[in-house]
Parts: sequence; structure tokens; C-alpha cells
Amino acid sequence: MTRVNRNKKSVGLAFNNPTGISILHRLAQECDVLVENYLPGSLAKYQLDYATLAKLNPSLIYASVTGYGQTGPYRDRAGYDVMVEAEMGLMHITGERDGPPVKVGVAVTDIMTGMYTAIGIQAALYSRKETGLGQWIDASLSDVQVAGLANIASSALVTGKGDSGRWGTAHATVVPYRAYKTKDTNIAVGGCNDRLYGILCDKLQRPEWKTDPRFLTNALRVKHRTEIDTLVEAELMTKTTQEWLEIFEGSGMPYAAVNDIKGTVEHEHVLARNMIEEVEHPAVGKVKLVNHPVKYSRAEPRIRSPPPLLGQHTDEILRDVLGYDEAGIRELREKKVVA
Repeated sequence: MTRVNRNKKSVGLAFNNPTGISILHRLAQECDVLVENYLPGSLAKYQLDYATLAKLNPSLIYASVTGYGQTGPYRDRAGYDVMVEAEMGLMHITGERDGPPVKVGVAVTDIMTGMYTAIGIQAALYSRKETGLGQWIDASLSDVQVAGLANIASSALVTGKGDSGRWGTAHATVVPYRAYKTKDTNIAVGGCNDRLYGILCDKLQRPEWKTDPRFLTNALRVKHRTEIDTLVEAELMTKTTQEWLEIFEGSGMPYAAVNDIKGTVEHEHVLARNMIEEVEHPAVGKVKLVNHPVKYSRAEPRIRSPPPLLGQHTDEILRDVLGYDEAGIRELREKKVVA
């Protein structure tokens, strides 16, 4: 993935021989953090497990990212985003109300696990300032997906009951609050409370809905969900999405066009926030990449280098980090230890 590999350096190294292992050991002694995503126990045979590397570098932060973690009955299962979405509840609550369960459009559990792992690494680095010691981080897709169920999991724990199923773009307890068809595409609107519902009615030029006894309160609107949703969509289908965006502008009511991905990466707000950056790639020329999403007041994270080619920085790392000379690097390459 080009986006996740920007700002990285690539070393081609075979660690299925003693020389390659020794190089990795030396790199581990020079590093603050090691991240791996092999099945539990797989790296022990290469002497690259935490127990081995912690002896070489007690301050090393060693993060293991797996499907189901280092312990538990499923520890030896390979982890795939879509399987964990299914196993740990997300797929059951995603999709249209009367449709089958579906996965999220991106590998959201993979992404969340990476984020939680990064947070764990930062916490471990902070702890190391006090103790001088690193530690082993056990991050798994399954644990993260359970944590990602948020209020839905909390409700099940508190009530002892199952979830309320799939709601598509709608909200289980707030109406109207979903995506609707327009004349040309789709738009999401939210009459999240009685005041905002009133604004929606006015903007749709249907003020009589505010006093309709079926729709006076959110509880009543939930009870008559089908009726109000049908009425709202019928009105929204009379104009294009762009026309409605102009009508809703400045109203204070939540609304948004349902954009496709091309529309998103070309969105005026996305561009104004510098979320797309163009960089020069050694193989394909200029490429546009998604930028870092967090803004800082005294720093500017940016794409310093494009995604590397495989082994592009092998010589650089061996020379600058481990002190190999040209002859030593050439010998390693001839022996096919590095590439």
C-alpha cells in the first residue's frame, strides 16, 4: 500500500541464515521499536522473538500484531480483517436493515489495530523514559474490534440483550437521520432533535410536518420511521444533491453529500486541509498520496519520501546505521544475504 509505506526505508534481507539473523540482531540493538505481524511463536526459530531481542536490547519496544493475540484458544489462527469483522460483531451490525451482513468498505479493523498499536508504542516509549526498559506489546485485530464496538458493546453488557441489528445509514434511536436519494445521487441529513427536525421541515418547505401528531417528538418519529422517511425522501428526490446542499447551507442542521472516493479526494475541504500531497516517485514519477491527518501548532508532519522500492535503502542502512564498508556490503550481496 503506497500510503502506508511513504516515509519508510526498505532493506532487502534474508533472515533464514545466520548472517541475516546477526544483521537483524544488530539493527534491533540500534532501534527503539520493532513491529512484526507473524503468527505467535513463528519468529523464535529465527531468534527474532521478544525474549531473544530483549536480552540484546532491554530498552527495545517490541510490538506483535496478530489476528487473535499471543494467548487464547484462537492464538494460532491467521488474522484477516473480514473474518474478524464477522467473528467480533461488526459485520452483524453493518448493512441494510433487511439485507445480509456486510463488511465495511475499507479494512477498518486492520486500520484500527495499527492505530491502537501506535498508541501502545507511544505509551511504552513514555514509560521507558522512567524505567529505561522496553516491553512487549501484544496487539490483536480481535481485541481491537471488540473495543471498537463502543456503545453497542456497552449496551449489550448493561442490558444483557443482543444488539438491534443492522440499520444501514439510519440511526436506531434517532429519526430522521440517514442518507436519502435525491434527484441524481444521495444526501445524508439529520433531524437529530426536535429543533433540527423543525429546520429540516422548513427547508423542505413542509412546515406542516412539525405539527403532525405522528412526528411531534423523536420517540413518535421513531415509532413512525417508515412514514417520515418516505415523506422526506420523496421531497429530496425533487432536486439534485447540489441544489439541496445550497438550500441547507448555513441552516445549522447536519447534512452532507454522499460522495464517492474520487469526489472525496477532489473535495474542496480535503484539498484546503492539505490532505493530498504530490511527491516524486523513482519508478513512476509524480504520485498523489493521502497526507498525515493530524495538525500540530509547532510541527508539520509531511511526506518526506515516497514509498520505497524493495531493497532501495539496503546499502544506506548497512552503511550508515551498522557501519558496513562497501566491500562488506558487496560480500553480503554476493552471498544473497541482502538485496
